[in-house]
Amino acid sequence: MTQETGGFAAFNLNPNILAAVIATGYEEPSAIQYQSIPIIMAGQDMIGQAQTGTGKTAAFALPILHCIDPAKREPQALILAPTRELALQVATAFETYAKQMPGVTVVAVYGGAPMGPQLKAIRNGAQIVVATPGRLCDHLRRDEKVLSTVNHLVLDEADEMLKLGFMDDLEVIFKALPATRQTVLFSATLPQSIRAIAERHLRDPQHVKIQTKTQTVTAIEQAHLLVHADQKTSAVLSLLEVEDFDALIMFVRTKQATLDLASALEAKGYKAAALNGDIAQNQRERVIESLKDGRLDIVVATDVAARGLDVPRITHVFNVDMPYDPESYVHRIGRTGRAGREGRALLLVTPRERRMLQVIERVTGQKVAEVRLPDAQAVLDARIKKLTNSLSPLVADAESTHGDLLDRLTADIGCTPRALAAALLRKATNGQALTLAAIEKDRPLVPNNAPRGDRPERTGDRPDRGDRERRAPVPLAEGRARCRTALGARDGIAAKNLLGAILNEGGLAREAIGRIQVRDSFSLVELPEDGLEKLLTKLKDTRVAGKQLKLRRYRED
Repeated sequence: MTQETGGFAAFNLNPNILAAVIATGYEEPSAIQYQSIPIIMAGQDMIGQAQTGTGKTAAFALPILHCIDPAKREPQALILAPTRELALQVATAFETYAKQMPGVTVVAVYGGAPMGPQLKAIRNGAQIVVATPGRLCDHLRRDEKVLSTVNHLVLDEADEMLKLGFMDDLEVIFKALPATRQTVLFSATLPQSIRAIAERHLRDPQHVKIQTKTQTVTAIEQAHLLVHADQKTSAVLSLLEVEDFDALIMFVRTKQATLDLASALEAKGYKAAALNGDIAQNQRERVIESLKDGRLDIVVATDVAARGLDVPRITHVFNVDMPYDPESYVHRIGRTGRAGREGRALLLVTPRERRMLQVIERVTGQKVAEVRLPDAQAVLDARIKKLTNSLSPLVADAESTHGDLLDRLTADIGCTPRALAAALLRKATNGQALTLAAIEKDRPLVPNNAPRGDRPERTGDRPDRGDRERRAPVPLAEGRARCRTALGARDGIAAKNLLGAILNEGGLAREAIGRIQVRDSFSLVELPEDGLEKLLTKLKDTRVAGKQLKLRRYRED
């Protein structure tokens, strides 16, 4: 199968899986997915050599889900991951792709969480088990038959598992699995230790290797900014205040993200448009022409939609979402710096994507420097500079052409020329804040990306667990209701997990969700009061990290 054969539909996946993939907004498989999915669907063992961020999770999740029998309430697939964080990430991906497969259940098994609920979920028939080796061995000591029905095994980031000392645990797990299973191994590197595992435990494996042919683009100034996933739009708006750009292209991963971000930019007065796979060819051509002739300044695009886009006036590229692989990164930033011109590329990096940033730096051979969000003074200076540049050409002959009108207006209004000039400036800037105090007040929520050593020290004693559980919720904003879920930090839940689940399943805009407070044994989420019961009904089957969300209105007595 080649990349010209027509997207995910060419794999003949279960229609429910294909529908879930389409719903995520992903348009076209990555290289590792094109090569791996047919092999895994055919039931063959496989060794995949690919870096983090190449889309390898979907490369094994989609074909394995295709082979799962929802009617069988027993573990059918085991995915081993080196860390708790990766296990949760993989489990969430499986849940996303299995959304439209009734009866399919995913459980994440990792240390630091109670063993009882994990083992119960497995015994209750979770078909997909995503586990760290150490914790899975703990379960095997309790029930050595727990893996006896598994017929698909995936080792994700096998080299990392060996670096963390899981070799003995892996051997225990191999012995507990049926000999007839299919085994798929993914690793960024293939040292002798990994090859030895493959020789002992894989049967005539197919080899898939994603070659990295990426070369650096030295004419482009590259920088990255650490952000949290739910704060990207605020960060983009802050950066646009101070970046001196002519035309700009922003890359995101999904079709919906192109629409959401373009809409947010238009609301702030930028000339922006979305470009994705659902855009008709004639409309795509109009968008590109508008970008070329200056009717548009910003295009928000997916990788597929931006193919072949060559607009000389593009001075900046914003990677709002991390690309799948280093080669895609270089292709993206290559949209600027054309024909010997200088260009600037900014990459937004969430905490879990730092490893992918290191991969990009290693493959390109170029350091991507870190920058900080502009402070209020930088924003004020940028706004005044833009205002100065717009007014300077008008000053030369203004007095000769409009001097008499100025005299009449000051007389009619009964004000000084200074007061009239200030009023006209207010109108010209459309009420935009032009003082430090006003900018600080209106400044959007942005992430604290300072290193821990730069943050102020805590004062006083930290509250113990009981105090943290009992502390009062913050006051509610008007029009919001507070809801409670029994999922908390001890379940491996973070605010971003709850936010992502509610956004995906509830169909809400990010702005509709208020404060999320994650405690040890429960979490509180602020949701719109209007239509709350309908929303809670919509979310009733939502799962986070393999567990039911079960949001309920929180009564504050």
